[in-house]
Amino acid sequence: MRFDLTDLRLFLEVADAGNLTHGAERAHLSVASASARVRGMEQMLGVKLLERLPRGVQLTPAGLALTEHARALLQRAQQMRGDLAQFARGIKAQVRLLANTSALAEHVPKPLGAFLLAHPQVDVYVEERTSAEIALGLLRQQADVGICSASVELAGLATRPFVQDRLVAVAAPTHALARKASCSFAQVLDHELVGLTAGSALHDHLVWQAERTGRTMRLRARLRGFDGVCALAAQSVGVAVVPESAARRARRSMKLAMVWLTDTWASRDMLLAFRSWEEAAPAVRAFIDALSPR
Repeated sequence: MRFDLTDLRLFLEVADAGNLTHGAERAHLSVASASARVRGMEQMLGVKLLERLPRGVQLTPAGLALTEHARALLQRAQQMRGDLAQFARGIKAQVRLLANTSALAEHVPKPLGAFLLAHPQVDVYVEERTSAEIALGLLRQQADVGICSASVELAGLATRPFVQDRLVAVAAPTHALARKASCSFAQVLDHELVGLTAGSALHDHLVWQAERTGRTMRLRARLRGFDGVCALAAQSVGVAVVPESAARRARRSMKLAMVWLTDTWASRDMLLAFRSWEEAAPAVRAFIDALSPR
């Protein structure tokens, strides 16, 4: 398809007016030019868009479908012009951040809020991914900054330390695991669990770790946040695996036993990852500095 925004705008004017002549006037085109453009659209699409009637025109089903798409495209084009005009005036910038579940829930909100308050001209777009997906997304230029585990392959990326993020098991004080100071994830899998909803980065990571040992997670319930998961664990519904910071926060208001996981992958150094400091935009550099530990 080679028709442009002028063609789409003309077609909407004709459709709204129900008349080719009036539509051409609204689009500031001659009737001959408007008629040629509509015929050209029909030829390129291979379908009839308008029924020519003695007193005007009527949309065909294909024409009706085109009007819906045309309105959406023209609206997006108008939005794009507005957004880019802000960039041209130097008053807007954006940073795209990918982070795993633990980072987003426990470690990102405070420095992110401080950064946004200090930089009102910068918008930050955040998306949750697993650590492996974050590294790949940065290499594919799908984001500017990532927060991921140091255990994943980060060749081709620059990094800075962020935080240490240790996973622990939590359970009600009466649970069998509560008598242990530490245990393996395999021992956790011997029990019923509660966890995060499918699609969260931590859930996907734990499913993968279970599959590596030929096991499955027997999940009784899935919630969206660590506080809810810990609340179920405190009620003896099941064991939960959460970041240490989330467990310690939950223990302030709930009766929970915290059990250290002995698996090497459970103790993770979280890193800030990005492609290149020298090539990063000023807003991206400022964001990396804001999230770097002091």
